[in-house]
Amino acid sequence: MRTVISSCLLLLVLISSNALAAEKGWKKLTDGKTYDGWKINENKETWSIQDGAFVAKGDRSHLFYVGDDRPFVNFEFKAQVMTRKNSNGGIYFHTKYQDAGWPKHGFEAQVNNTHHDRKKTASVYAVKDVMDDAPAKDDVWFEYYIKVVGKTVVIKIDGKVANKYTEPEGTKAGKDFTRVFNKGTFALQGHDPGSVVYFKDIEVKRLP
Repeated sequence: MRTVISSCLLLLVLISSNALAAEKGWKKLTDGKTYDGWKINENKETWSIQDGAFVAKGDRSHLFYVGDDRPFVNFEFKAQVMTRKNSNGGIYFHTKYQDAGWPKHGFEAQVNNTHHDRKKTASVYAVKDVMDDAPAKDDVWFEYYIKVVGKTVVIKIDGKVANKYTEPEGTKAGKDFTRVFNKGTFALQGHDPGSVVYFKDIEVKRLP
């Protein structure tokens, strides 16, 4: 009997250790109460914090992560996201802070389930788009996962691969927008006054 109990306890310890190991390296980027580590550019009134989530509702504005001076190159990123009907938003990566305008650096991972823009959630916006049929629904939380290694990004929605893009050799930055893999930070998008998008439980894990 003691042998059985000891074996069960050992198994529980191993399971717990594996679970902790799986989460090792993840860093929370939000505390659910303040904007610590984040910086809003234009139209600061677009953003609020409700029940632990950043909420975007208002004129165009971007909330940049500025809590780490070391840029992100290869990484895993995840956040809980929720949209209201006809809402548009986004999660930028490999970007950098700018005072106003649509971010010129990096890529936008689109957030849009029912907005009239045909480019839906999980699109690498205007680079490799998910057209018309969104892999998530309005009014419910879903996990948005982004993984970048080298010149490839994989986007998962609720654990399922929804998009994958590998940059072709020889791709160069455009004149007005730099849509090439490089390095940078993250930014959340407030798109327009008619859109309401929630972001919470934002975490990142650096990769070699």
